[in-house]
Amino acid sequence: MGKEFPGWHGTTIIGVRKSGQVVIAGDGQVSLGQTVIKGSARKVRRLSPGGNDVIAGFAGSTADAFTLLERLEAKLEAVPGQLSRAAVELAKDWRMDKYLRNLEAMLIVTDGKDLFVITGAGDVLEPENDVAAIGSGGNFALAAARALMDTDANAETIARRAMTIAADICVYTNGNLTVETIGG
Repeated sequence: MGKEFPGWHGTTIIGVRKSGQVVIAGDGQVSLGQTVIKGSARKVRRLSPGGNDVIAGFAGSTADAFTLLERLEAKLEAVPGQLSRAAVELAKDWRMDKYLRNLEAMLIVTDGKDLFVITGAGDVLEPENDVAAIGSGGNFALAAARALMDTDANAETIARRAMTIAADICVYTNGNLTVETIGG
């Protein structure tokens, strides 16, 4: 029997790519069990390794996510402008390294061209339909964004609307958004 990990119940992160614009948005709620600890956390960050913009959003343990973001930044500095390669290298390390293997978080990352979900199982997933979502409200946000992709709305509008819908449904998600955009 595995250990219970309450950290997955506390956030929603969505990535949307449309018409040359890529957006990652995340809510600000941090919950511990049934209690809201903080409502204004920033779970979406802009990284600039080697002068190249990369946006990353995380779900799961904050300390673990920051460790992974630091590792991703180091990988990007080693292979500037190659998010795909850096993401694969991070996923390999995450799966194989004795210390990293225990980290409990997920990432959505973009450089404005690529959009990936990176997991501790060694996955680097490029989403179908240009939408990716993680966290406790991720499936709600994903469904909403996919439904909005055929509208005239841009990527940022789709991400914001999808997050509003997720916040209305998921008790572990709020409407205090951090939104970062590349392109468009």
